[in-house]
Amino acid sequence: MGDEIPLGDKGDGTFYKVLIIDDSVFMIKQISQILQSQKFEVIGTAADGQEGIDKYKELHPKVDLVTLDITMPNVDGITCLEKIIEFDKNAKIVMMSALGKEDLVKKALLTGAKSYIVKPLDRDKILSRLKSVLSNTN
Repeated sequence: MGDEIPLGDKGDGTFYKVLIIDDSVFMIKQISQILQSQKFEVIGTAADGQEGIDKYKELHPKVDLVTLDITMPNVDGITCLEKIIEFDKNAKIVMMSALGKEDLVKKALLTGAKSYIVKPLDRDKILSRLKSVLSNTN
């Protein structure tokens, strides 16, 4: 067990850098803890879509992955997704959504999100989805 490579390890001595965009402090904390347990580096957080767009542009091109809540005040997750994709068509974004938001999740995937995770969060599901998005190079 001790020889396992953490999922956040790129394999070159560096770790994947993640931006978390969510209006819930609790969710940001929970996602951060899950990611950091596998050596992902959380390089930024944002509490709404506009802050998320600004933070992505500020941190680009260092961001390997974004977790993005769909439902947020001011600028929602779908608009944030559109703006980030407009800025960087290769952005790897995983949407976070509550149950019952299937229409928004579908729109997000059509807009360019690479995957989605339904809340409440499941540690193993988050890690496997993120790993699959990061290992998919297209």
